Amino acid sequence: MLRVEIISIGDELLIGHTVNTNAAWMGEQLFKSGIQVSWISDVGDEAGAIRTALERAEERAEVVLVTGGLGPTHDDITREVVCDYFATGLRLDHDLLLEIERLFSRRGIPMARINENQAMVPGGARLITNHHGTAPGYVFERGNRRFYFMPGVPFEMKAMMTGVILPELALLKSDQVILHQMLSTIGIAESALFEKIGDIQAIEALAHVAFLPAPSGIRIRLTVYDHDDARARERLRQATALIRQNIEPYVYADRDIPLEEALAECLVRAQKSIAVAESCTGGLIAHKFTNIPGSSRFFERGVVAYSNAAKQEILGVAEALIAEHGAVSAAVAQAMAQGIRRIARSDFGLATTGIAGPDGGSAEKPVGLVYVACADARRCVVHERHLFANERLVNKERFAYAALNLLRKQMQDLVD
Repeated sequence: MLRVEIISIGDELLIGHTVNTNAAWMGEQLFKSGIQVSWISDVGDEAGAIRTALERAEERAEVVLVTGGLGPTHDDITREVVCDYFATGLRLDHDLLLEIERLFSRRGIPMARINENQAMVPGGARLITNHHGTAPGYVFERGNRRFYFMPGVPFEMKAMMTGVILPELALLKSDQVILHQMLSTIGIAESALFEKIGDIQAIEALAHVAFLPAPSGIRIRLTVYDHDDARARERLRQATALIRQNIEPYVYADRDIPLEEALAECLVRAQKSIAVAESCTGGLIAHKFTNIPGSSRFFERGVVAYSNAAKQEILGVAEALIAEHGAVSAAVAQAMAQGIRRIARSDFGLATTGIAGPDGGSAEKPVGLVYVACADARRCVVHERHLFANERLVNKERFAYAALNLLRKQMQDLVD
């Protein structure tokens, strides 16, 4: 198996100012390409630490992917460490200098003298063109080891990975077949999901099983390693079937996809529309739906009816209903869902009302309580009560996905 290590350089990664999304994205793309990342390292902008990281990576990995420290300022020292590590000097690349000059000219801004320094590249390195910036990537090969050095700017790194590096690594892969299957689930806790799956040892004899929990649900990743493609595919098929037979009601997709995207595909396919009325989620459901390209095909409108007055004036929730049951109640959630579906003339109306916290709860209605409701064109309205924790932002996510899951269940017999 090809052993790969990712090294991310930058003090900002170590002190928490920047989350290392580069390594996460690279790991995901390599995983999708059937290449397993064995190690991920973060290192600061210090020459000795960078060199140590390179030495350690060279001992244990055939491919080393390095990002960061290739910019023009004084704290970008990766290039100098690279020259020292591979015992080479810098050379002026005249073609690169002209391209940097043209880049600034196209942008209509003067080029600082410091940018000329980026045309000085390590001798013996193969360059990777940077179509989005001034710092090129470098490739070094030593023995059976290959090092790729890329800028830390995410969109510059991603262009180099997709355009050059991933295709090259595909040619280096061994004859081992690595296949993956993802099952996305919602509405069940990780421990309960594990129990429902059944004989995990029988499944593990076919494929490695990993549980990936998040507020949006649990993803189950199946991985098969084999040297025969047909046998690997059959093992993956059997393992997937064993799992699905016991958890089918909770599986909303057989790939890694957010629930809102799966629902969007279903709504578009069935030519149905949705409108949402949100209180405690503050527009989060509408935000999730409208993040999807082409959302106008299924999303009609969203209303944040946060106050009692808004619930009454916009959605037509009766004042007496709120007085009798309280704003956080099944009755009000159902009235909100019916109200938004009525005024939007949509096929479905979805509503949330709850207490996100950390304050505002009581013994009868504690923080983390939410009522979600869904109304459809049959004049059927259903609701669910959920009780989560006291972390406000996490609660908003869980409230939103509880509502989306209710929509999923309400849609099943209408659009399947």
